[in-house]
Amino acid sequence: MSAVAAGAPEITDRPTPGAEAEVLEALKAAFGPKLLEAKVVRKQLAEVAIDRADLVPVCRFLKEKAGYTFLGCISAVDWKDHFESVYHIENFATGCVVQVNARIPHDDPKIASVCDLWNAANYHEREAWDLMGIVYEGHPNLTRILLPEDFKFHPLRKDFPQEVDRQYISRRKLKGGK
Repeated sequence: MSAVAAGAPEITDRPTPGAEAEVLEALKAAFGPKLLEAKVVRKQLAEVAIDRADLVPVCRFLKEKAGYTFLGCISAVDWKDHFESVYHIENFATGCVVQVNARIPHDDPKIASVCDLWNAANYHEREAWDLMGIVYEGHPNLTRILLPEDFKFHPLRKDFPQEVDRQYISRRKLKGGK
């Protein structure tokens, strides 16, 4: 057996029944009133809503204390009155996923980066910034990933004027742009 496999937790009864309730209880004990919402969505999926200021402590707790070592996805949502940065974090030993919804005010769309905890966050945060305009503070390379560098908008925002996008793309094509 390799040294890597020897240190990994043994996966026996995956999925572990009740893992979602167990992680919610641990989060409630550790963060209490800082959890704006905490619920079991369905079997093997728990969801918590937090303020953006609590993102790194909650994620660090999930990774280091609760064994949630895999960041599967980061996405962003524009709810008109606020943004949310949504994280899907999985514990391979139990098969349970915790969805962390970090609320971000519309007038100050900034949140801490979790690249220090999970390297996978690098491209997810760049995509969310590129399309939604949420600034991930502390990100090592927050640059456009899908759209052209000179694009001045974030097209997945609800207030994005669709006509501007079409005109911009047409002008680039007419000028032989990349």
